[in-house]
Amino acid sequence: MELDPLAFQGTAEYYSIGRPPYSDQIVDTMTRELSLDGAGQLLDVGCGPGVLELDLAGLFDQTVALDPELGMLQEGRRRCTQAGVENVRWVLGVAEDIPGLGLEACRVVTFGQSFHRVRRMEVAEVIYDLLEPGGSMVLISNAVDGRPRPDGPGYPSIPNTPVMDLIVAYLGEGTRQYFATWNEGQPARFEDTLLKTRFDGSRTVYAPGRPDLIRDIDTVVANYFSLSYAAARLFGDRRDEFESELRGLLREHSPLGLFWVWPGDTEFVIATKQD
Repeated sequence: MELDPLAFQGTAEYYSIGRPPYSDQIVDTMTRELSLDGAGQLLDVGCGPGVLELDLAGLFDQTVALDPELGMLQEGRRRCTQAGVENVRWVLGVAEDIPGLGLEACRVVTFGQSFHRVRRMEVAEVIYDLLEPGGSMVLISNAVDGRPRPDGPGYPSIPNTPVMDLIVAYLGEGTRQYFATWNEGQPARFEDTLLKTRFDGSRTVYAPGRPDLIRDIDTVVANYFSLSYAAARLFGDRRDEFESELRGLLREHSPLGLFWVWPGDTEFVIATKQD
């Protein structure tokens, strides 16, 4: 299945507000695992609204942020400017465009929860050619399955299953199958994909996720509207009606309007170019 490069059109503002953050140890983990010293170039593929740039750009001389959605690049630039992060070049495009972008060799290439949206085997080989010797591709995501779940602060979790049922009621059963045919014919695990490339394998490390994230209803709604399969534009003239029902459902599950969110530990799948 060929994925729509503009699937996140109109979601940038919601993404910035609603998406849970990575581990607060992401900078220390990347520095330690990749022996970073402030030199070299970082390429962040599928950068969204500058999530990794805010944390990682300071670890490199130069950062290139690549995304196919103009709104994401604009939001990322705004957030980085506000934070005083100045060494980022924002580029419109998809991962498969990289060979034609004229980029210099990179010390690190990151995919922050975006590698599943590319033609993985093809793109991994492209990244291998782009990396300097000893450079690494790093696939960063929040991992829940198999990770020890911390004790929560006592607020309820977000009722994801009833919310998904509500989304399907508005957008149709096809929404449940949104992920089913992605990367057909390719290994399900990133690690298995990388074994079939010139990287010839990878290693995985974790940084502890944030156990104390409390979200209000506004933030939870923003998180859902940040998802490609539930973007606000997809609801058309029923958007307000859907949001009203969503807010009512959330209040039923938490009269205080507060939810505990554990995004999981932050996972780093690291593949290094050896030659």
